Amino acid sequence: MTRRKKILVTLLAVFATGLSAFAIVLSRNAPCQPAPPVADPASAMTAVTFRCYGAPDVLTLDTIAQPPLADDEIRVRVRAASLNPLDWHMVRGKPYVMRIDGGMGTPPNPRLGVDFAGVVDAVGSKVTRLKPGDEVFGGKRGAFAQYVNVRDERAVVRKPDNIDFEQAAALPVAGVTALQALRDGGQLKSGQKVLINGASGGVGTYAVQIAKAWGAEVTGVSSTRNLELVRSLGADHVIDYTKEDFADGTRQYDVILDNVANRDLLDLRRALTPKGIYVLVGGGGPDRDGWIGPFYGPIKAWLLGPFVDQTLKFFMAELNQADLTLLAGMMQSGSIKSVIDRSYPLAEATEALRYLESGRARGKVVLIP
Repeated sequence: MTRRKKILVTLLAVFATGLSAFAIVLSRNAPCQPAPPVADPASAMTAVTFRCYGAPDVLTLDTIAQPPLADDEIRVRVRAASLNPLDWHMVRGKPYVMRIDGGMGTPPNPRLGVDFAGVVDAVGSKVTRLKPGDEVFGGKRGAFAQYVNVRDERAVVRKPDNIDFEQAAALPVAGVTALQALRDGGQLKSGQKVLINGASGGVGTYAVQIAKAWGAEVTGVSSTRNLELVRSLGADHVIDYTKEDFADGTRQYDVILDNVANRDLLDLRRALTPKGIYVLVGGGGPDRDGWIGPFYGPIKAWLLGPFVDQTLKFFMAELNQADLTLLAGMMQSGSIKSVIDRSYPLAEATEALRYLESGRARGKVVLIP
């Protein structure tokens, strides 16, 4: 072996060793640690936390200190909060690449949850849009708690008077995802044909209603037990995926919104019109590969996209006041509603997350502090 080859082999060996060591560190789950004591009991509150990565059993109901209220923040007394697949991704730390941003071994932030609805408890000195006593809903990390602080300019808006806190808390992440995926990702127009795969889940139940409200011809795909639910939400057609192959090419759609990623992308292309748009917003349960996990579909769409006329894309929503306000108006008018499968007390967050992970939830799962 020449000297140059020996150097190359050595460098490759060093690189492979370093990569393996990094992978071991990144996928390592450190032991859980107890919550630190609260210095001032007067400012204490109850919150769901996870101080290590793992299955839902790592969740604990802790007494923690309320974060101080900044000048541009409002403090909301949480009356309801809802779960999303994002929550189990955070708890399990999967896919492992999520941990690169400071979460090696243990989560950088033990607070959990995003969707909330409640009553404004206090406002900072610079807040003029909202006042104590206002009923609001929105999204902020740490929503599974008695209180959550959120910046006034971020994702928090007034709750419609004709819906309760549970219905409002179910809406933010799933509702905004459905709205933006159809409007911005799928560019859905009135009269077009849209297929929603996973129509009975959190995003799917909103997507069926939003697409119908916009004048689309809606086909919802679900299991046998959820067909009537999907039909009741306004779907023009329903398909039982256990009995019928919706991707066999006999019917084609202008837009496919895929919430579950349970079919190969090459199969789904047969169900798209020649210029159709495929939008992937979710997929893969907690047992899927820890390294790639939900990114398998987006990577395949990215690689295949340049070689086909159809548009294949992965979409991630962004919470904002404008779209929350739009959805609130649709709820107030009765154009959409929240489908809530089960409600749990905050102390049973472990059971609630375990149920969400099972994939059997119809619509949303809600926590009540």
